[in-house]
Amino acid sequence: MMSAWWNQLAVRDRRVLVVGSVVVAIFLAWSFVWHPLANERSRLASQLDNSRRDLAFVRVAETEVEHLRNAGVRSRADRQGKSLLALADVSARAGGLEGALKRLEPVGPNSVRASFEFASFDVLMNWIEGMARDYGVQITDFSADRIDANGLVNARLTLEDVP
Repeated sequence: MMSAWWNQLAVRDRRVLVVGSVVVAIFLAWSFVWHPLANERSRLASQLDNSRRDLAFVRVAETEVEHLRNAGVRSRADRQGKSLLALADVSARAGGLEGALKRLEPVGPNSVRASFEFASFDVLMNWIEGMARDYGVQITDFSADRIDANGLVNARLTLEDVP
């Protein structure tokens, strides 16, 4: 049936159909195979570049973190022989928390619990950050309750020496 139809076509019509079929086959191959693969390749190349940039950033940040970690460990020597309890007391009073510091008690050999009442939240956070940065002390437990006065909190926290 098909071959009879093909044989009855003129030579010029056969050529047009063959050339048209080749063009359509090339277009379909490009549309459904080559173009999607090329797009995916381009997307993956872009993703690879982004991942390489992220990796370079993480490597730089890793060295900075290690440097800061070492600086925190070294800064423990700057305590001038003070225990964590004495350091917390002196630094809290010097940091503007002298009226708010209500209780300071040792919890273990390397930890201290502190209670603050009517403390400025911003001043308290600056003191905590300074303890971590300057003396290598970390906060292992923290709770704060907002009180009616603007920006003031009642807080309880546990300071611990980083081993």
